[in-house]
Amino acid sequence: MYLGGLCFITDRKSSALSNEDMVIRVLEAGVRWIQYREKDKTRREIYEEAVRLREITKRFNSVFIVNDHPDIASSVGADGVHLGQEDLPVKEARKVMGEDKIIGISTHDTVHAITAEDEGADYVGFGPVFHTTTKNAGSPKGIDILRDVKTHLQIPVVAIGGITVQNVRSVLETGVDAVAVASAILKGEIAENIKKFFEVINSYQT
Repeated sequence: MYLGGLCFITDRKSSALSNEDMVIRVLEAGVRWIQYREKDKTRREIYEEAVRLREITKRFNSVFIVNDHPDIASSVGADGVHLGQEDLPVKEARKVMGEDKIIGISTHDTVHAITAEDEGADYVGFGPVFHTTTKNAGSPKGIDILRDVKTHLQIPVVAIGGITVQNVRSVLETGVDAVAVASAILKGEIAENIKKFFEVINSYQT
């Protein structure tokens, strides 16, 4: 499973761009993991947009993950689905997606993370690490809990929530496999923001 160190999550509240336009710009800047998160559209609209995003991500040979909806993810040929704690259980999502697809789970404490791995998740998203305005995800969990989660899991851990170029090094020092970012990429110059993230990620990994 390719993570590439930096995962992008769509967020129309942080940008005037459409989801398609922001994804194109992010892919052109070198990111190869796109997570489609859309809370405000109908399921039909989400499906139709996911079809378009799947075609875009294919052109860039990028991983495409759909949030919340295993049936939509499967029907558009996405590489996987990302589920919240209130969404379909991993076992049931696996029946829809198939064994060869990626299933990720949002987790907020060590117990959540261990349970997700035990139930067959391919990776966990953990957070919010820091305060975030992108979504109402609860109180920040901090670096120490993130480090504890990483020590307990064999599957990849993706840190999420309030991660910026300024604090990403402290996140990477916990040993996480990747960071997921929305607003810190979208606010300002997308290509320049991504370049700065990769500079830190690559220097840390080397």
